[in-house]
Amino acid sequence: MSHTSRRSSRALRSATAVAATTLSLALLAACGSSGSSDSSTEAKSDGKPVTLTFWGWAKGTKDVVTAFNASHPGIQVTFEEIPSGNAGGYAKLANAVKAGNAPDVFNVEYPQLPDFVSQGAVQDISKLVGADLKKKYLPQALDLTTLGGANWALPLDAAPQAFYYRKDLFEKAQITPPKTWEEFRTAAERLKAAEPTARIATFFPDDPSTFEANSWQAGAHWFNAVGTTWDVRINGAETQRVTDYWQKMVTDDLVNVMPSFSQQWTASLQKGETAGYLGASWGGGVLKGNLPDASGKWAVAPIPTWDGKPASGMLGGTTFAVSKDSKKAKAAVEFSTWATTTEEGIQARIASGTSSAFPAAPALVPVAKKAFDTAFYGGQDIYAVYSAAATSIRPDWTWGPAMGVTNTSLKDAFGKVAGKADTIEAAVSGAQKATVAELKNRGLQVAE
Repeated sequence: MSHTSRRSSRALRSATAVAATTLSLALLAACGSSGSSDSSTEAKSDGKPVTLTFWGWAKGTKDVVTAFNASHPGIQVTFEEIPSGNAGGYAKLANAVKAGNAPDVFNVEYPQLPDFVSQGAVQDISKLVGADLKKKYLPQALDLTTLGGANWALPLDAAPQAFYYRKDLFEKAQITPPKTWEEFRTAAERLKAAEPTARIATFFPDDPSTFEANSWQAGAHWFNAVGTTWDVRINGAETQRVTDYWQKMVTDDLVNVMPSFSQQWTASLQKGETAGYLGASWGGGVLKGNLPDASGKWAVAPIPTWDGKPASGMLGGTTFAVSKDSKKAKAAVEFSTWATTTEEGIQARIASGTSSAFPAAPALVPVAKKAFDTAFYGGQDIYAVYSAAATSIRPDWTWGPAMGVTNTSLKDAFGKVAGKADTIEAAVSGAQKATVAELKNRGLQVAE
């Protein structure tokens, strides 16, 4: 592993080292499913392949499944694309689990994995995840999928933050990629003055993950577990700084407010009405896929920070989890392992032209870099930006065990911000109250 990779691993390992303490063993034993199947339960006496059902939304997944099926005659995967998690995918999965017809394997992001585990929706796959496999992943990614000492999923990617911007619009407004959030506001003002219909970025009222990543980057710690007691500080001082900043950006009409990845948002990018996108490593493929006519106009820069020094949170990041009722866990883990740790799996995903995932397996970053066509970004080495951002992810962030409730509360209140019927501060305070109430409702201890 290179020096940079070691730095990344250390920073990201400490960012998630407390994840194993975030859910007590008692909670996991009581709620999680540990019925991983073994090879005997999956044996086929008729010579036919093991068939898996797989639900997901990550870009390039269809190509991954096609490549896997072509090279694995003994296991065949049937893929169903579902909406991204916050756009309805998690609700669809939860309903399927309750109805007993969940797919064998499905994608779930790091923030939501503890919730799926505590609700008993996924299997403990520890017996199928050996030491050699664990060594292939970034320690922080593995930590995020390890709760209560058990393995509950396999990580696909890490998701350091990045800022994408239209080079031509920035040049016309005589601005450069801002290094600080103060400079970001100044750039937003200059862009609006030069192009009255253009805004530097978007506040997404339907997706709190960007706000969460910005809070992480600011040094916030929304959840901390001491023993079996949770300390919840969603509305802490660091988050308040982020809240105040973005409320003023919205109030002063310096950013657009529209649903994430919506037709409205895409149209604003196509028309030059949105000149920047505060996203993550996977966002590079999103822009490339949605804006085929804008090739060469976009570039990527480090995310702005409060003091100008490199710092990042993680915005999303995807895992492969096995549903609680699947009797084909061994085959599901084999497929998930291939998709996340082999050159063929990453090559298929990135070469699709729609994905810029930053692999959770460090050895595959060069593979992803080589497979990604950089013409859309004028030949820029975007993976160099991602790699640098990965080394700057702030340590000691923990996801809570009820992020579904936290996110729903934020989403419902954020939706009122555009119409000025609510404020970001009120949304954050509401999420604090709703989350504490949910943890107590689940019988968890919460520090007062």
